Amino acid sequence: MSKFTLYMVRHGQTYFNIYNKLQGWSNSPLTEKGIQNAVDTGEKLKDTKFVAAYCSDTTRAEQTAQTILDKNNASDIEKPITAKFFREEFYGYFEGNDMNQAWYLAGAPHGLPTFGDIVAKYSIGKAKDYLKEADPFHQAENNEEYWQRMDQGFDLIKSNPKIKDGDNVLLISHGNTLLSVVERYGKGKYDVTERPANGSVTKLEIDGDKVEVVGFNE
Repeated sequence: MSKFTLYMVRHGQTYFNIYNKLQGWSNSPLTEKGIQNAVDTGEKLKDTKFVAAYCSDTTRAEQTAQTILDKNNASDIEKPITAKFFREEFYGYFEGNDMNQAWYLAGAPHGLPTFGDIVAKYSIGKAKDYLKEADPFHQAENNEEYWQRMDQGFDLIKSNPKIKDGDNVLLISHGNTLLSVVERYGKGKYDVTERPANGSVTKLEIDGDKVEVVGFNE
């Protein structure tokens, strides 16, 4: 396998972002500001050569990816590869619910009324487990289910024969996913209670099974 840099970009701002709603597999359109987020990030990355580009199969990620690729002068990629593996966490019954209320229902039974409280005492992974417990349908993804899916996405990228040593790869991602990745691979160097900005860039160095975060929320 090749050693490469993965540029993970959070999609542009959506209406659900404004309304503070959980937006996992559900979707809402990019706002005007969200479209501008994608344009700004595209401008920042326009001279970075990517040999491959990926995104989740949600319109917010696809639109952000296409905008960035259209502005890129160094790459010849016309469209991103979309896959469900790269979707945000599935929040089950809590999809579209107020974010603070949902995390209260997940954490309060354990004496931890906010997402930040759960993360501070345990982890983002524990927050996923608590949300599945609180879901009356138990369809929200727990930490194990989430990573089983996400790891398939990373394997999909690593198996791409076009990627050689030293190459750059683009992946349009989501807020909770970026925090989850940084928690797992950031070696405690980054504040995972700080949500990454829409359009921000997080960089990973990937060398086979070795993954290291080398930049967060840039």
